Amino acid sequence: MKKGVYLLPNGLTLCGMFLGFYSVLASFKGDYTVAAWSIIGAGVFDGLDGWVARLTNTTSRFGIQLDSLSDLVAFGVAPSVLFFSWTLKDFGRLGWAAAFLIIACGALRLARFNVQMDTAESKSFTGMPIPSAAGILAATVLFHSDVFQSVPGRNILYLLLAFGLAFLMVSTIRYHSAKEVNLRQRKPFWILVVFVGIFALILINPPVVLFLMGMLYMVSGVVEYFYLRGRKRKTGASAA
Repeated sequence: MKKGVYLLPNGLTLCGMFLGFYSVLASFKGDYTVAAWSIIGAGVFDGLDGWVARLTNTTSRFGIQLDSLSDLVAFGVAPSVLFFSWTLKDFGRLGWAAAFLIIACGALRLARFNVQMDTAESKSFTGMPIPSAAGILAATVLFHSDVFQSVPGRNILYLLLAFGLAFLMVSTIRYHSAKEVNLRQRKPFWILVVFVGIFALILINPPVVLFLMGMLYMVSGVVEYFYLRGRKRKTGASAA
C-alpha cells in the first residue's frame, strides 16, 4: 500500500461492485429485469479487470482481495436478493435457506479460490465460479420475463436451481475457464466463425441465448464429471 494502487484494474473492479449494489436497489424496487442486467454487466467488468491487470502487468495482492470482495457483492449478495425477491420469498423459510446458501456457498467458493489460486485453480475451476452461478440466476430471470412476461411465483424448478447452483459452487466438479484458451496462439479459422456466430445469436435474443448458454455450461461440468468418473472405473476394472 505504500506504493499506492493501480487505478485502472481496481477502478473496473469497483464498477462491477457498483453494478452489484445497483442490482440490489433495483430488486428492492421490483425492477427485476434491470437488476438482472446489472449482474450481467458486473460480470463484464469482472472479466475486464482481470484481463486488463494481466495485459498491463498490474496484478497486485490488493487487487485480488478487492476483486473477491466485489465478487461477493455483485455475484453473491445481488443475485441472492434478486432471486429471493423474484421467486424464493414465496417458499417461506425454504426460500430464505436457498437465498442464504447462494451467499454462503459463494463466499466459501471465493475463499477456496483464493487459497488455491497459485496451485490447483491456475486454469480450470474446482466448482462452478461464483460469477457463472450469478449469471445463470440473472439469465433465468431475463429468460422467464422475456418468454412468459410474468413473475414466476412459487416455482419449484427455480428453488431447485438455487439449491443446485449453491451446491455446484462448493463441489469438486471441474469447470473450464477462458484461461485455458491461449489467445496469443494461432487458431483455426472456424473458431472465429463460431465466435462471431455466438455473438450474433446473443444480439438477436439476449435473454434466451444467455439462458441456454448458462444451462449448457452448468450441465457440461456435471456431464464431464460423471463421464471421467465412469471412464476411470472402466480403466480400473480393466487393470484388475
